[in-house]
Amino acid sequence: MGYEQPRYAVERQYTDFEIRAYEPYIVAETEVEGDRQSAGTEGFRRLAGYIFGKNRRSEKLAMTAPVAQTKGVRIAMTAPVAEMPAGKGEERFIVQFMMPSHFTLESLPEPLDQRVHFRKVPPRRVAAIRYSGTWSEKRYRAHLDRLRTAMRREGLEEASDPVWARYDPPFKPWFLRRNEILIEM
Repeated sequence: MGYEQPRYAVERQYTDFEIRAYEPYIVAETEVEGDRQSAGTEGFRRLAGYIFGKNRRSEKLAMTAPVAQTKGVRIAMTAPVAEMPAGKGEERFIVQFMMPSHFTLESLPEPLDQRVHFRKVPPRRVAAIRYSGTWSEKRYRAHLDRLRTAMRREGLEEASDPVWARYDPPFKPWFLRRNEILIEM
């Protein structure tokens, strides 16, 4: 699929992961309660509704990749300000879509769903691990452990919660899917 993606440069390649320097970009994001899978599904629906025309201009926006998901933080206006504790059996997740690069925060159509917010992601450096396969919690956790172990081995410290990035639509065969976990340093 030829979806626009965040721009980055690979600074260093390790055996298990790489260090990337990302350029800034804008995201639409929403906070969702639930387990990782149900939160991802609900967040995707909200954001897909926005880009497919549920906005004040009824404008359709181009799809981008990846769909990113991370542990939830309380959103005030367009900026995360504080991490929320997990509830009993439920967690909070932020689900994000990158906005097409020709938009600014001021030029994006206003969402009809007030749970959709915009934020500019500043330039950042991340450790990234890439893998293919299903979107299961078990595979996510195994690759997250692998990334964290490799980062510790190289003396790199985590500066953020992990971001789970999924690049492909659900109809793509599982063995061809591109998945990543990103951790800011």
